[in-house]
Amino acid sequence: MKRTNRYAAIIERIFTSKFKSGVKQVDFERGEIETVARQLRIKLPKNLGDLIYSFRYRADLPEQIRSAAGQGETWIIRPTGKARYRLVLVADKPIQPNANLAITKVPDATPGIVTKYAFNDEQALLARLRYNRLVDIFTGVTCYSLQNHLRTTVPEMGQVETDELYVGVDKKGSHYIFPIQAKGGTDKLNVVQIEQDFAVCAHKFLGLICRPIGAQFMEGGEIALFEFEESNGSVSISSEKHYKLVPPEAVTDADLKNYQQRTSD
Repeated sequence: MKRTNRYAAIIERIFTSKFKSGVKQVDFERGEIETVARQLRIKLPKNLGDLIYSFRYRADLPEQIRSAAGQGETWIIRPTGKARYRLVLVADKPIQPNANLAITKVPDATPGIVTKYAFNDEQALLARLRYNRLVDIFTGVTCYSLQNHLRTTVPEMGQVETDELYVGVDKKGSHYIFPIQAKGGTDKLNVVQIEQDFAVCAHKFLGLICRPIGAQFMEGGEIALFEFEESNGSVSISSEKHYKLVPPEAVTDADLKNYQQRTSD
């Protein structure tokens, strides 16, 4: 049985054993994954967290779970403590690039040797953000990389991870914290990551202005950047821009004139 099929069988059994009509959340613990796997005679990987990661960022939940959502709703998996999770019914608002947005060309400052050996994954994306100061360009704030792959614990969530943290200062002297979530390849940004980033800011960086950022490689190699805001317990996209890293000579006079005529947001 393929890994995705094994994972689907396990999460589906956990869900159906607890779900009742009208229920909007289903709690389970990591130990239940092992129990159900034994019942179904399914061999699990050493890292049980891969099952949760898969359904957050790579694969759709099984049809039997998705069909239990109403129109305009979807199920997501949230952490609720150490080795504890919750399937929750929320509004279906996927985080994906808007194909109608204009693309801004940026002279590529990525060192050639990095470009030569970089993969099309999260680390390659984070490197491009750093070398080209795309977080600064996108936010309008002078930013500095503080830490890569922060892993910490948050009350009522348990362990969480942020791909990179930037700190920044604006012309007024205000200080900011920018948690960055990056996705390359076929992985997708997930609202749960952004919820966790807001929680990390609230727990670890109380005096700083929190502005979570999502980065996604697009099919043509462009980079989509999202900024998020939190209101009434819900996460929404507050800003989105698309950038294309190009040789300096590829930024034409016509491009510059077009950029100058854009309205600021």
